[in-house]
Parts: sequence; C-alpha cells; structure tokens
Amino acid sequence: MLVPPFNQQTALQKVRMAEDAWNSCDAQRVSLVYSEDTRWRNRSEFVNGRAEVVTFLQRKWVKELDYRLIKELWAWHEDKLAVRFAYEWHDDSGNWIRSYGNENWHFGADGLMIQRFACINDLPIRADQRLFHWPAGTRPDDHPGLSELGL
Repeated sequence: MLVPPFNQQTALQKVRMAEDAWNSCDAQRVSLVYSEDTRWRNRSEFVNGRAEVVTFLQRKWVKELDYRLIKELWAWHEDKLAVRFAYEWHDDSGNWIRSYGNENWHFGADGLMIQRFACINDLPIRADQRLFHWPAGTRPDDHPGLSELGL
C-alpha cells in the first residue's frame, strides 16, 4: 500500500489505483482503501465509517448504470491529495449524464483514506456525446485522460 508522505509518482499511483477500484463498481473492494472510521461528504450526503461507504456505493451503482470514471491528480502535499474527476453513466430510462467533480483526500499514516470531501455537478449529455468508451472495469492505459479529452 502506498503511504504518505506522497511524492508526484506515488500521488499519481494512488489516484490511478482509486480510479481502477471505483471502475470495478465493487463496493466492498473500494471500501478497503478507507479507514474503518473514514468520514465523507459526497455532494450533500455525509458518510461515516467503512460500512456506510459500502452501503452508499451499492446504492450509487444501482442508480448510475454503465459507470465509467476518469480521475486526475490536481495537487498533493504530504498526506493530502486533490483530485478532479469526471464520470459518465445513465439512469434506468437511458438518460446519459456526465458528472464532474473535485475531491480532497486525507490519508492516515497507514495509507488508508480518513477523509474524503467531494463536490460534484451533473451535466445531461446525449449518447453520441459520450467520451468514455471502454468495456466495464479498468480504463485502458491508452485511453485519453481528462486533460487529453479537454475536460
């Protein structure tokens, strides 16, 4: 596990590992990178503890279908990372959304995330405006990131 203090290389690795985990849409897998007593603010929802993370993510991915996420490191300092992201998904009526956001992450000495603060905005898009085209799971290494896509 990557532990603080982070340098550019380890910060980039931590962000990609998080992206890969979230793209798995496996709530249990994702939850393992958070401390048992992690605290989140996600939009206007507050999540406390790893068990609530699992419940939150399971509920999220029932609603957000064909979820594809790209994260990009914005800044880092010792045990904190700032990340921007975008993800595409559709609802059960086939309406596509691109969600944009920023996250602030704070890690404990063991490398587990103890705090996550996320601000997210949703933009309805047409299916032909989608930019994230890869099979479910990990984004291929040759797929453009946010900056390359102009996002």
